[in-house]
Amino acid sequence: MLGGAAALVGAAAAVGGLAASGARTELYEELDRPGWAPPAEVFGPVWTVLYGTMAVAAWLVAREGPGRSETRLALGLFGAQLVLNAAWAPIFFGAGAVSAAAIEIVALAVVLAATVAAFWRVSRPAGALMVPYLVWVVFAAALNIEIARALPVR
Repeated sequence: MLGGAAALVGAAAAVGGLAASGARTELYEELDRPGWAPPAEVFGPVWTVLYGTMAVAAWLVAREGPGRSETRLALGLFGAQLVLNAAWAPIFFGAGAVSAAAIEIVALAVVLAATVAAFWRVSRPAGALMVPYLVWVVFAAALNIEIARALPVR
């Protein structure tokens, strides 16, 4: 089960990593960012740790028994937030659609908050492992919104 969780999370990470690599990563450096924005090189290590904790959290929930309705709900929400997670980087970096990415990451934060609550009900350690991810996504959403607000109006 842990291997399956790691594979799913790894797939989402790979989509984001591919979208964020290459020439489009220069987009972040070129954007008008607030003074509290971290440098681009911070994101890779942070996401590596977060993806690891996400996989462990999903495994902790899954091992509680997929037949339980609470477990199915929690894992369904996890899958939904994972799809939203994977979609953000191609929108922001791949398409350069910073404003659309801001809307998408807010949706991710909402679904992720529901995921954390559902994980907490099934396994408190799993819920606790997801809290840093939620905090980071809320921070990233605020950063994305500020970057989008600074864009010139077309």
